[in-house]
Amino acid sequence: MIIFNNLWITMKKRKISTYQLREKTGIDSKTIRRLKANENIETKTLNKLCTALNCKLEDIAEYVQD
Repeated sequence: MIIFNNLWITMKKRKISTYQLREKTGIDSKTIRRLKANENIETKTLNKLCTALNCKLEDIAEYVQD
């Protein structure tokens, strides 16, 4: 299972709110909800997040065994 706990940590370190992230990346509130629920998202969304936060994939997502 892919979880996005690292995303919220990275955002907190960079002092970026979900509103700012949405404005910067163009992702919608449904996608934010999916991230919070650790649901599936598209790889292009991961790319947008990494670009906006200037980070690596492991800074926003993590694999944990079910």
